[in-house]
Amino acid sequence: MTEPRVAAPGSYRVMTRMFTVLRVFTGLVWLTNAIAKIIDVGNYDFGFISFNLVTRGVAQAIATDASSKTYIAPLGWAYQNLVLPNWGFFGVFLTIAELAIGLGLIFGVATRLAAVGGLLLLAPIWLMLLHTGGYLWEYPAEDLFPLVMLAIVPAGRHWGCDATLAPRFGYRWLF
Repeated sequence: MTEPRVAAPGSYRVMTRMFTVLRVFTGLVWLTNAIAKIIDVGNYDFGFISFNLVTRGVAQAIATDASSKTYIAPLGWAYQNLVLPNWGFFGVFLTIAELAIGLGLIFGVATRLAAVGGLLLLAPIWLMLLHTGGYLWEYPAEDLFPLVMLAIVPAGRHWGCDATLAPRFGYRWLF
């Protein structure tokens, strides 16, 4: 068995800390949207700041809009004939998945799995809306790129529970 590498000072530490910040911030995005779905409140105005979160109704509207506009016929068919008619189930599934992704990223538990889960939820919508003339970098910059980076880099091993799990699995912990 090989010993794990000792963290090099300087840039390595900065990089691991930055990935931790990215992981936690991305987790907060997922967690707050999950909470918005649980309490069914998406619009907030605190006077000095106002913002929106994605409720189940908004998520359903986004999926409906994307599936009606897509040129990817099989994907549009799957949403129109499987997902949307069974929104009762899929809305709850989406809420639970977002909650798990958010908590996994915030606490660094199975971080890579959480990031892949987020990609699996977002990628179909992004693909269906790709040709509609939206902001070019909206999904990639805000959602997809951070999740891809977190799926590649074991960011949960710094200030996360994955750091405890990795040694228990002989540093073969996939996440």
